[in-house]
Amino acid sequence: MSDPLPRRFSVHAEAQPDRPHPGERRLGLVRGRRIGPVPLRIILPNLVTLLALSMGLTGIRFAIEGQFQIAVLVVIIAAVLDGLDGRLARALRGATRFGAELDSLADFVDFGVAPGLILYLWNLHQMKSLGWFAALVFAIACALRLARFNVSLDAPDRPAWERHFFTGMPAPAGAILGLLPLYLNFSFLGLPPTRALAPFEIAYVLFVAFLMASRIPHFSVKKIGRVPSEYVIVVLFAIAAVVLLLATFPMEVLAAASLLYLATIPFAVLKYRAFLAQDAAKA
Repeated sequence: MSDPLPRRFSVHAEAQPDRPHPGERRLGLVRGRRIGPVPLRIILPNLVTLLALSMGLTGIRFAIEGQFQIAVLVVIIAAVLDGLDGRLARALRGATRFGAELDSLADFVDFGVAPGLILYLWNLHQMKSLGWFAALVFAIACALRLARFNVSLDAPDRPAWERHFFTGMPAPAGAILGLLPLYLNFSFLGLPPTRALAPFEIAYVLFVAFLMASRIPHFSVKKIGRVPSEYVIVVLFAIAAVVLLLATFPMEVLAAASLLYLATIPFAVLKYRAFLAQDAAKA
């Protein structure tokens, strides 16, 4: 009885070992191959990112339990940790593609989902579907902002001055500004979460969502240069004063910082247009 396959096929099959799929090779799934140890300098920034993610989810838990003041503070802590993980990765030279993707997913939960749910559970639910619509738009705008930021990292030939600006409101800033109605409620103003104020709060939340999804430039604090030696004492005193005020009057300071940030947006637009005009004149 003859072979069901021609001889040349069977010999070729015996001579060639099974080759792993390219995707399996990249993921370290090849049999007998071991993944090398991961340095601690790569693990630490990712741990900070996971801690920030835990803070965002914990904020949702406190909002469900009705402890909105703690929920707000937990989201602020998540924003602080988000600012630390990237700097820690750069300082330790532990930046990886995995860490960048994990950071984006954590940012979406911390600054898109968590603030939206906190706002809805606090007062927006009094407008029912309209309040839920505002919470959804806020989360979607955050996702779009993060996706555009990830894509812009690969854009070539960007002028050097663009590093001093963000395109659209950054997600952490959007979360902090979006919670302004709660700051006003827990501050000395004591604005109550009533149904009469809910439409204005919805309009404000949609406005912040628009700022995140838009291409309106915002100043970037990541590119602030070194402080001149003669101003070091002044800067240290100002930072200490802000920290003390934040510890003593947290909601009032957060409300004032939010309003101050909103006031800087027109100046950022003017500065951005001035740089564009300079580039056009050179061209």
